[in-house]
Amino acid sequence: MSKELLCVIMLVVFFAVMIYVGFYSRKHATDVDGFVLGGRGVGPWLTAFAFGTSYFSAVIFVGYAGQFGWNFGMSATWAGLGNAFIGSLLAWNILGRRTRVMTQHLDAKTMPDFFGKRFDSVPLKVAASIIVFIFLIPYTASLYNGLSSLFGLVFDIPYWVVIAVMAVLTGFYVIFGGYMATAINDFIQGIIMLFGICAVIGAVLSENGGLLAATKSLASITGDVGWEGAYSAFLGPDPLALLFVVVLTSLGTWGLPQMVGKFYAIKSEKDIHKGTVISTVFAIIVAGGCYFLGGFGRLYGDKVVINEATGKPLFDTIVPTMLSTLPSIIIAVVIVLVLSASMSTLSSLVLTSSSTFTLDVIKPAAKKGMSDQKQVSIMRLFIVFFILISAVIAIFKDAHPEVTFIAQMMGVSWGALAGAFLAPFLYGLYWKGITKVSVVVCFVWGCGIALLQLFVTLGGVDVTGWGAVLGYIFKSSINSGVIAMVGGLVIVPVISLFTKKQDGTKLQEIFSCYDEKVTITKRSSLQE
Repeated sequence: MSKELLCVIMLVVFFAVMIYVGFYSRKHATDVDGFVLGGRGVGPWLTAFAFGTSYFSAVIFVGYAGQFGWNFGMSATWAGLGNAFIGSLLAWNILGRRTRVMTQHLDAKTMPDFFGKRFDSVPLKVAASIIVFIFLIPYTASLYNGLSSLFGLVFDIPYWVVIAVMAVLTGFYVIFGGYMATAINDFIQGIIMLFGICAVIGAVLSENGGLLAATKSLASITGDVGWEGAYSAFLGPDPLALLFVVVLTSLGTWGLPQMVGKFYAIKSEKDIHKGTVISTVFAIIVAGGCYFLGGFGRLYGDKVVINEATGKPLFDTIVPTMLSTLPSIIIAVVIVLVLSASMSTLSSLVLTSSSTFTLDVIKPAAKKGMSDQKQVSIMRLFIVFFILISAVIAIFKDAHPEVTFIAQMMGVSWGALAGAFLAPFLYGLYWKGITKVSVVVCFVWGCGIALLQLFVTLGGVDVTGWGAVLGYIFKSSINSGVIAMVGGLVIVPVISLFTKKQDGTKLQEIFSCYDEKVTITKRSSLQE
């Protein structure tokens, strides 16, 4: 059987399942709570897989795995392990329970809604909504990256057709089934990703003589650093740069609305424990596997496409080059794998964007009250809008590679969102002393750092004259994104010490949700 026919069969089955799930989940999407949060009754497996598949998209499998694997070799695997233990395990343990309890107590359905009710400020909610709107759209458009080169391994079809099919199918099941359809499809897509990444790693290593032979070959490459063993070393050729990558891609999830939103929908206490384990194992296999695979990219250095302007490879082509000689069944699995990864993240992002804009901007601006049905209808319209505009941006970017603004916006989106939201959200769950002013300052700080990075990159500004520290920070969006996040964690408590506190009575009422008495079995907790 030819690889074209095999891919077509697998894609048709995949598409049919996605469409069926959309129809099946309609009954859960009749009101706002059901459409946005699945009625807050989603179990551990669906929640954990929804968290993991929203985390890891085709950007990681194709773009980041190729880029960081080329730059750091096998040590890029640390980024995947950081994603598992910091971005998943710690995120679930530190944010999971408190997010579920407080957001239900405040009846907050989105992150901007949480800020508005936690700090009793409509302007904060609107400001957060605008930040989400501005920075999630280019992030959404980036999900299509790498699809062209992968589909080019099998099909001779225009790039815009691939984007259109993915956009229409994703929009269909999200519009019909809302969060529940997204969660169920995320689970199915997650299973595909788990088996797919294991199959690909096995095939690539086998093609290079096995793990030991592939590692030995990698150790003999001097590459850009000029010394053998750099790309098979424990910490790689540039440990500091690797650390920044680990922090950005791991800690950043704590402040991303589409990630934190998964905790809003958890069903029960035991589901948090199960979800933590499932999510962490999923991340170890998928993220760790992606970066581990990318670490062998330099073994294909004579085959990858080189950017003539920079002399460096086109990072999005590295992983497809590694896969090009594999058996048809593996290539078919990879096509479905990458499509699954992209669609799961796309569905999460557009649902987050549409619900945030509807509930936090449109609904408060309406002079008359809005029924649940009308709110859901508006959210569905915005889902269409967000998917359409992200697809148009992706197609335009592919047709006009000389327009660098779009690509750079994608690069700074993660740092801007996490830099603005991480610290206020984390402290807001735990500390009564955080103030509105500190949240405003953090919003300005996170977005300001991102926009300054955008100016530096687009303008080709030489940052070497800014001093060693500033020059290193704004050397890339990765470094500046880390500074935005870590800086926010310092700025918020410092500003809070010198600014007006919230009303004590109001705070007491907000935090009373943690003191509510519940009865549990001895299986869960022993009496003192």
